[in-house]
Amino acid sequence: MKATEQTLQQIERTIRKTADKFPADPDTSIMTDIHVRVYQDSGELITFDDNDEEITRGLVEQWIDNTDDDFYTAIRSIIRKCIEHQKALVENMGIMKPFTFVLENDEKEPLEELYIVDDDLVIIDSDMMQDLDKDLDDFLDNLLKDA
Repeated sequence: MKATEQTLQQIERTIRKTADKFPADPDTSIMTDIHVRVYQDSGELITFDDNDEEITRGLVEQWIDNTDDDFYTAIRSIIRKCIEHQKALVENMGIMKPFTFVLENDEKEPLEELYIVDDDLVIIDSDMMQDLDKDLDDFLDNLLKDA
């Protein structure tokens, strides 16, 4: 699925609204993860805290009535890209580090950690990791040929 410019703006708006609920504070004591729940039938994108309390919601029109079997697989990189685009805002949220943005389906099942906010950790997009074993094997084979 290719995200439209409007889709990216709608996701980024929801992320901004979420971050606005946690203004930067050096003495923060809030401990929570951000649960990003997407409803495939309605196109709703809602963020929750660890207590399942709604933080904010948005609507992604492109996702309304989407029936793709790989919907959640397709949207994870889109949402991750939107979070990364707002990295400075997200990483300065008034939440104790480390905290995570977790993608959930409409049944509240966690599907994937989208983004970890911590000074020492980074999540590598699973799309980048695809075929990593083969790439490393090819690299080693080429290296050994030259030896």
